[in-house]
Amino acid sequence: MSSVPSVVDQFPPELLAVICAHVYASGLPPHSSSLDPLLCADHPGIPTGLPSSYPPAYSSEAVVRRTLANLCLVNKAWYEAAKPWLWRKIEIRLPRSWLSIVDEVAGGEDEDANEEQAALMVDQTLRNAETAALAAQNLIGECSDVGAALDLHDKVLARLTGPDISIPPELLTPPASRDPSPRRLRTKSKSPARWKLMRSISVAVQDVMERAHPGIYVPPPHDPHPGRFVRHVDFNHFRTIGMRRSVEEGVNNRFVTGDRLAAVLKELPNLLVFGATEYMDGALTFPVLKELLLRGSASRGRGRPSRGRDVVIPDPNDPEQEDLARRRECKDLEAVDLTGCVSGVFVSALSQFVNTFLLDHSESSDGSDSEDERERRRPRSRNRNAVQEEPLTFPGMRRLGLRGVKSLQPHILEPLVLAFPNLTHLDLSCTRITPEGLAALGQSQTVRLQSLALERCNWLTGESIQHFLIEAPAAQELRELSLYGDWTFPSPLTEEQLREIVERAPCFKNGQLVYLDLSSAPVTRDILLSVCAPQPRLRSLGLSHIRTLELGAVAEFLRTKAPHVEVLTLVTSTPELGVASARQATIALHTQLIRPLCTPPFSFSLSTTSKPKTEDPPTRLRVIELAPTLLTTLGAGAGTWRIIRSKGGRGWYVDAASGWVAQVSSDSAEEAKGSVLRRDLEPNHPWRRELESLADANGNVSSGVGWHARKMEILHGDGLLGREAGLYGAVAFAYQG
Repeated sequence: MSSVPSVVDQFPPELLAVICAHVYASGLPPHSSSLDPLLCADHPGIPTGLPSSYPPAYSSEAVVRRTLANLCLVNKAWYEAAKPWLWRKIEIRLPRSWLSIVDEVAGGEDEDANEEQAALMVDQTLRNAETAALAAQNLIGECSDVGAALDLHDKVLARLTGPDISIPPELLTPPASRDPSPRRLRTKSKSPARWKLMRSISVAVQDVMERAHPGIYVPPPHDPHPGRFVRHVDFNHFRTIGMRRSVEEGVNNRFVTGDRLAAVLKELPNLLVFGATEYMDGALTFPVLKELLLRGSASRGRGRPSRGRDVVIPDPNDPEQEDLARRRECKDLEAVDLTGCVSGVFVSALSQFVNTFLLDHSESSDGSDSEDERERRRPRSRNRNAVQEEPLTFPGMRRLGLRGVKSLQPHILEPLVLAFPNLTHLDLSCTRITPEGLAALGQSQTVRLQSLALERCNWLTGESIQHFLIEAPAAQELRELSLYGDWTFPSPLTEEQLREIVERAPCFKNGQLVYLDLSSAPVTRDILLSVCAPQPRLRSLGLSHIRTLELGAVAEFLRTKAPHVEVLTLVTSTPELGVASARQATIALHTQLIRPLCTPPFSFSLSTTSKPKTEDPPTRLRVIELAPTLLTTLGAGAGTWRIIRSKGGRGWYVDAASGWVAQVSSDSAEEAKGSVLRRDLEPNHPWRRELESLADANGNVSSGVGWHARKMEILHGDGLLGREAGLYGAVAFAYQG
């Protein structure tokens, strides 16, 4: 029996690419978050794309990757369509998978083997490109015999050996025919990347054909290597724990080394996002930082004339010039997350990078510097006296995460932060940022922060924070602000300074805040109820470690000025919850906070024909973070409220009967028209069952379970309302301090 050909086999490649793009997009979280973890990932339905807890708003990473991998196995057309999206995001999880990526993207670690492989690739690519060019000649009626092929080959080689093509000459000839010519006795280049070689060959063939036949098009040669597809690389889930390796093996035989990481980064010209952790920060060497940061517009390096009158003369035998030429064709990096990177290798490399490219040595140098050292710092130009160096900046960078990078000294940290003029997300929690550095950031006319975290920055003063939030143009559009402090590192703000901030800061006056954490700040009843403007968009509020703040004042603030708050933190806060006995604290929590704010008003109707209309509760409060001792006192909870503990020391009192549920239109059973916050989920509802299972787990949950993140989500740009797993998730939701 003959099989009937599928209609899908007749789809054009563009349509297949669009289908794969939608598969990939189904795994991206929506712009507005439901604030809940992704629990119903195995739901058989289609992701809603809405801020809904159930059905899930987006598919899990595993489902998306499995779908794309299966599409690659259908046929060659589907393989070509799904491969770019399968390689678009790389999350390094296991050491062996990292080594496989090194082999697939960079071609391994053997330099001699890599050179031979690159020479063979160049030869094969030349043949393919010339074959395509001869085929194009046939289409226009030109003769394409052996003589024409040899003539075309000679012209392409002559074009590739020109001064503006960065292919080393040793790659243009087979190894057996190489002669030690003077040009080949130059310093060996370690720079040629595969994507650069392919592009140079394509440009050379197109240029030769364009000169002979203006307007002719030659298709670019096929590049089988996946490096050009990668946009995202992170080590958030990378671990070496549990591999039964000795301490000596962990020190001398590392998996993620600087050489391997630099070799991979050279093959990723379109990389936009990079995330590192403390498990691999020893690989963040100086060459790796140059490959990461000196991309695109930043590849011009220090010493570029601010006006185009001076011509910088590059050295053709300098490998660094080849590196700059290659990086210049890469895209600018948009996001870097360096949470917890504190190793000596990383700190030394970043200090060297800042000292080399960002600091102005002309002003700080003294008479002890030799004339040769001062000469090397000057750019090579024909008119040295007229050169005015413009500072090196990274205009493409939008999001920067430096949380927990405690080993960086202020004179290194602050020039680094100031080198990013277009930041929208900045996490400086637990760093050594100083009042002077924060003031310098506030003077920027280009930075427009939407999310800012200054948690436990014990070098800052209350006056510096006050001036920045009130006067700095960079803070006028803030939507997420974290000034978290605890008993170890309390907030430096005084009551008067906090009053000025709440009354005059643009981010408080415009009512656009969606996330706010003032834990350990001197918040009073008068500041909340009389000074603070209404915050109709506020969804997550942190008021922990404030023992003098009355619980009634918090409830009144939520009811009258912030009714859309869904998550509230009250760890060791208020006299009713922190000083009173356990029984009194439990009663006060329910009678003064939960019942008035989370229960619909009582209503009844004398009519027997119509059902009484149920009004919504005064607020959207459904998650309350409390101290571990108080959570233990609450036992199994009351009513629909259950206790959910994180993988670490944090815990929340959660209304299991509440959640964002997607509404289904009446016309189609699969089309969602919006999401609504329901407070009356049935006992057998999937979302309620998931929350109750988390409560029964008693802390044996994944690192991504929790609410009110302490860490800013950098890689995708979701900010302090974003969700993360792995080590980033543990920092965001598990760690108590």
